[in-house]
Amino acid sequence: MGSIANHVREGSLEAPARRPLDWKHPTFWDEAALEAELSRVFDICHGCRRCVSLCGAFPALFDLVDASPTLELDGVDKAEFSKVVEQCYLCDLCYMTKCPYVPPHEWNLDFPHLMLRAKAVGRKRGGGKLRDAILSSTDRTGLFAGIPVVTRAINAVNRARPMRRALEAALGVDAQAWLPQFAPRTFRQQARGDRDDDSAPVVDGARTPGKVALYATCFIQYNEPGIGLDLAAVLGHNGIPWRLLDKEACCGMPKLEQGDLDGVAALKEVNIPRLAALARSGYAILTPTPSCTLMYKQELPLMYPDDEDVKAVQTAMWDPFEYFVARHRDGLLKTDFKHALGTIAYHIPCHGRVQNIGRKTEEMLRLLPGAKVETTERCSGHAGTFGVKKAFHAMAMKIGKPVFKRMSEIQPDFISSDCPLGGHHIAQGIANLGGPAPELAHPLTLLRRAYGI
Repeated sequence: MGSIANHVREGSLEAPARRPLDWKHPTFWDEAALEAELSRVFDICHGCRRCVSLCGAFPALFDLVDASPTLELDGVDKAEFSKVVEQCYLCDLCYMTKCPYVPPHEWNLDFPHLMLRAKAVGRKRGGGKLRDAILSSTDRTGLFAGIPVVTRAINAVNRARPMRRALEAALGVDAQAWLPQFAPRTFRQQARGDRDDDSAPVVDGARTPGKVALYATCFIQYNEPGIGLDLAAVLGHNGIPWRLLDKEACCGMPKLEQGDLDGVAALKEVNIPRLAALARSGYAILTPTPSCTLMYKQELPLMYPDDEDVKAVQTAMWDPFEYFVARHRDGLLKTDFKHALGTIAYHIPCHGRVQNIGRKTEEMLRLLPGAKVETTERCSGHAGTFGVKKAFHAMAMKIGKPVFKRMSEIQPDFISSDCPLGGHHIAQGIANLGGPAPELAHPLTLLRRAYGI
C-alpha cells in the first residue's frame, strides 16, 4: 500500500488524458493479452478501492478478492472476471472523477475501455445475445414508430402484464422495468414542416455558430419527439435557423455498450459523412441526448483518432444547454421568460458529466424567473440498456436509490434530467418510494414552458 500512496502523490495532479482505443490492433483481440491486462488493472483497483461506491463492477471485484483463499487477486479464478465486466455500463465516472492512475500516470488505467475491450472480445468469442442485439438495434425497433395503428397495438402489448412476463422469459427484459412507448408520429414527421430554411439570417457569436443542425437521436426520433420539438421551438424563438439531417442512423452507443465495435463502425459510416459536411458548412450540431453527444465528442474520436471527418464532427458537436449558455454569453439569447416553474429537482446524467462542459443545464435553469433548482450529481443507475435487463434491473434500482430519495425529499414541482431514459428511471424509483410523484419534464421542455412558446 505504501507504493500506491507514493504513486498517488507523484502522478495524479495532471489533467486526465484519454488515449485512443487501439481496437484494430491484433493485441486488442488477443485473449491472453486481455487476461493479463485485466489482472494488472484489477490488482491495482483492489489496492486502491476508491471507486467502491460508483457501480456494481467494483464491489463485484472486491467481493471476489475478499472471498479468495489468499485475499489477493492471485487467489481469484480468472474465469470469474466476467462477473466484474458484466456490471460495467461504460458511464466513465471512474475514469473522469475517481481514478488517480489514469493517463498521464505511468500505470495508464482506463477501466471503462478495458471493460469495453473485454465485452468486445467476449462477443467475438461467443457471439452476442439475442436480447442485446434487439435492445441495441434502435433503428430497427424504431420502424414500429410513426404508424399510429401499429404503435397503439405495440404500446398496449408492452403495457400488458402477461406480455411483459413473456418478454422477460424470452429475452430477459425485466417485467418491472420501465420501457419507452413508440410515438404515433416520429420527430422527423412532425418537424419537417416546422424547420427553418437556409435563407433565414445567420447571426454568429464570438463563441457560437448562428445556425444549427439537429441530430435527433433514436429516442427523440421514435419515442419522445416532443423533446426534439421543444428544442426546435426554443431555437426558433431565438431566431436561430436550424435544419435536420437528410438521413441519420443510431449514434452507436447502444452497440458500444455491448462491445459490438463492428456495429459501431457501420453506423459511423452512415452518420459521419453527413455530419462532417454540416460541420464544415459552419453548423453547430446539437443532440438532445447526452449519450449521443458523448459518442461524437469522445468515443468515435478515440476509435478513429486520425479520421479528419470524425474530428470535424467532434469540434462542431454541442450539448443543447452548452450551446444556449454560450449563446447567452454572446448576448444573443432571449431572456423574455413569461412563466415561473417553481422548484426543479434536476439530475445531471453521467454522460453529461464526463463531457467536461460544467453544469450548463443547471446554469440555464437558474436564469428562469422564480426557479429554485436543486441539483443531484450522482448516477441514476439506468445506464442505457443495463437498467431494463432482468439480470441487472435490481442493481440499477439499488444504484439509483440515493438519487430517488434525494430528489423526492425536495418535494419539487418538477423532476428533470438531460437523459430521457434516466429521467423515467428516476420517476419509477420515486414512485416505488410511495407518496406523490412530481411531474417529469425534460430540461428542454421546461425551457420552452418558461418562454411560453
